Amino acid sequence: MITVLVANPKGGCGKTTVATHLAAAFAQAGLRTALADADRQGSSLGWLRSRPESAPAIQGLDWHDGPGKAPKQVDRLIIDAPAAMKMKKIEELLRLADVVVVPVLPSGFDEPVTGEFLKQLEALKPIRKSKTAVAIVRNRVQTGTRMAAKLDKFMLGVGHTGAGRLRHRLVYADVAGRGLSVFDLTGKQNEALREDWAPLLRYIENCDPAMPFSAAGE
Repeated sequence: MITVLVANPKGGCGKTTVATHLAAAFAQAGLRTALADADRQGSSLGWLRSRPESAPAIQGLDWHDGPGKAPKQVDRLIIDAPAAMKMKKIEELLRLADVVVVPVLPSGFDEPVTGEFLKQLEALKPIRKSKTAVAIVRNRVQTGTRMAAKLDKFMLGVGHTGAGRLRHRLVYADVAGRGLSVFDLTGKQNEALREDWAPLLRYIENCDPAMPFSAAGE
């Protein structure tokens, strides 16, 4: 089993979007997948309650009171971490994680908070000893804009892997309310959006060569 922790103390950076889409991608690939919601707001669990029965199944776990036991016979466990969580709680979740995915927006507010969070992560033993990998995902990017260029510059100084760019598209808000993801939709436009996720999926694949993704890296 591979456990992926999606975390960033900055609210509104897209943690739940990333967590639910990763869970949907793994489920669509035929992997037994669980999604643990560690946020009291319960957005990921709400997404699961809206998920149609026709979509690939994802097991939901309520972890808002703390980490529970990972279910047996699960190939991928995704943990949706809350915003503004204390480092003690981060450490609890980090002990379970093979990969930490950190979404960051092209924003003068998000970049400093994310940079400080990454410094805090680096001081923790699992990261310091390279037992847990860290991947940063640029989220809601509008290609060719000044803010996108500024975010690229920020990425050069963080010292961690940049695992792709997710373009800003209204479809993400639409599918969220229906318990779906771009991996559950058909059509060429959605196929192009799924390609945005390829570098991150490949990065996670490197933790398990058996993972059924063959996307090229960034």
